[in-house]
Amino acid sequence: MNNVDRNFQLSVACLATIIVFIGLYTQSLQKMVVTYFIGMLGIIGVLSPDWESFDQSVSQWCNPLKVDNLTFESDTSTRFRFYPVRVAIFTIVYGFVLYKWWMFISSE
Repeated sequence: MNNVDRNFQLSVACLATIIVFIGLYTQSLQKMVVTYFIGMLGIIGVLSPDWESFDQSVSQWCNPLKVDNLTFESDTSTRFRFYPVRVAIFTIVYGFVLYKWWMFISSE
Protein backbone atom coordinates (compact mmCIF):
# COMPACT_ATOMS: atom_id res chain seq x y z
CA MET A 1 0.00 0.00 0.00
CA ASN A 2 1.49 3.35 -0.98
CA ASN A 3 1.46 6.58 1.00
CA VAL A 4 -1.43 8.16 -0.92
CA ASP A 5 -3.72 5.21 -0.17
CA ARG A 6 -2.67 5.16 3.46
CA ASN A 7 -3.24 8.92 3.79
CA PHE A 8 -6.64 8.62 2.11
CA GLN A 9 -7.72 5.83 4.47
CA LEU A 10 -6.53 7.76 7.51
CA SER A 11 -8.31 10.91 6.32
CA VAL A 12 -11.59 9.07 5.72
CA ALA A 13 -11.34 7.39 9.14
CA CYS A 14 -10.82 10.80 10.80
CA LEU A 15 -13.75 12.19 8.82
CA ALA A 16 -15.95 9.31 9.99
CA THR A 17 -15.01 10.08 13.60
CA ILE A 18 -15.86 13.77 13.10
CA ILE A 19 -19.20 12.83 11.52
CA VAL A 20 -20.07 10.62 14.52
CA PHE A 21 -19.24 13.45 16.94
CA ILE A 22 -21.28 15.94 14.87
CA GLY A 23 -24.21 13.51 14.90
CA LEU A 24 -24.00 13.07 18.67
CA TYR A 25 -23.59 16.81 19.27
CA THR A 26 -26.31 18.11 16.91
CA GLN A 27 -28.68 15.14 16.60
CA SER A 28 -29.12 16.19 12.95
CA LEU A 29 -28.79 13.87 9.97
CA GLN A 30 -28.64 16.89 7.65
CA LYS A 31 -25.59 18.31 9.45
CA MET A 32 -23.92 14.90 9.33
CA VAL A 33 -24.48 14.65 5.56
CA VAL A 34 -23.17 18.19 4.98
CA THR A 35 -20.12 17.36 7.11
CA TYR A 36 -19.53 14.24 5.02
CA PHE A 37 -19.68 16.11 1.70
CA ILE A 38 -17.55 19.04 2.90
CA GLY A 39 -15.01 16.62 4.38
CA MET A 40 -14.80 14.47 1.26
CA LEU A 41 -14.37 17.54 -0.95
CA GLY A 42 -11.60 18.72 1.36
CA ILE A 43 -9.86 15.35 1.30
CA ILE A 44 -10.15 15.10 -2.47
CA GLY A 45 -8.91 18.67 -2.86
CA VAL A 46 -5.76 17.92 -0.90
CA LEU A 47 -4.95 14.36 -1.99
CA SER A 48 -6.18 14.16 -5.58
CA PRO A 49 -4.68 17.05 -7.55
CA ASP A 50 -2.12 16.33 -10.20
CA TRP A 51 0.78 17.54 -8.08
CA GLU A 52 3.13 17.55 -11.06
CA SER A 53 0.92 20.26 -12.53
CA PHE A 54 0.41 22.22 -9.30
CA ASP A 55 3.98 21.77 -8.07
CA GLN A 56 5.15 24.86 -9.91
CA SER A 57 4.65 28.58 -9.72
CA VAL A 58 0.98 29.66 -9.62
CA SER A 59 1.47 31.67 -12.81
CA GLN A 60 2.22 28.39 -14.63
CA TRP A 61 -0.83 26.40 -13.43
CA CYS A 62 -2.87 27.01 -16.59
CA ASN A 63 -0.02 26.16 -18.96
CA PRO A 64 0.19 22.57 -20.18
CA LEU A 65 3.12 20.55 -18.90
CA LYS A 66 5.80 19.39 -21.29
CA VAL A 67 7.38 15.98 -20.95
CA ASP A 68 10.72 17.71 -20.29
CA ASN A 69 9.24 19.41 -17.20
CA LEU A 70 8.01 16.18 -15.61
CA THR A 71 10.22 14.59 -13.03
CA PHE A 72 9.87 10.90 -12.43
CA GLU A 73 11.72 10.79 -9.15
CA SER A 74 10.61 8.56 -6.33
CA ASP A 75 11.94 11.05 -3.80
CA THR A 76 8.93 12.34 -1.83
CA SER A 77 10.90 15.05 -0.05
CA THR A 78 10.66 17.25 -3.15
CA ARG A 79 7.09 16.30 -4.00
CA PHE A 80 5.48 19.26 -2.26
CA ARG A 81 7.47 22.40 -2.82
CA PHE A 82 6.58 25.48 -0.82
CA TYR A 83 5.02 28.26 -2.89
CA PRO A 84 3.63 31.10 -0.74
CA VAL A 85 0.87 32.03 -3.22
CA ARG A 86 -0.37 28.43 -3.41
CA VAL A 87 -0.37 28.14 0.38
CA ALA A 88 -2.25 31.45 0.64
CA ILE A 89 -4.87 30.33 -1.90
CA PHE A 90 -5.40 26.98 -0.14
CA THR A 91 -5.53 28.69 3.27
CA ILE A 92 -8.12 31.24 2.14
CA VAL A 93 -10.35 28.69 0.40
CA TYR A 94 -10.19 26.04 3.13
CA GLY A 95 -10.47 28.64 5.89
CA PHE A 96 -13.61 30.14 4.34
CA VAL A 97 -15.19 26.70 3.85
CA LEU A 98 -14.38 25.67 7.43
CA TYR A 99 -15.81 28.95 8.75
CA LYS A 100 -19.07 28.47 6.78
CA TRP A 101 -19.27 24.83 7.88
CA TRP A 102 -18.80 25.77 11.54
CA MET A 103 -21.48 28.48 11.28
CA PHE A 104 -23.85 25.86 9.82
CA ILE A 105 -23.02 23.26 12.48
CA SER A 106 -23.29 25.68 15.41
CA SER A 107 -26.62 27.15 14.27
CA GLU A 108 -29.79 25.76 15.80
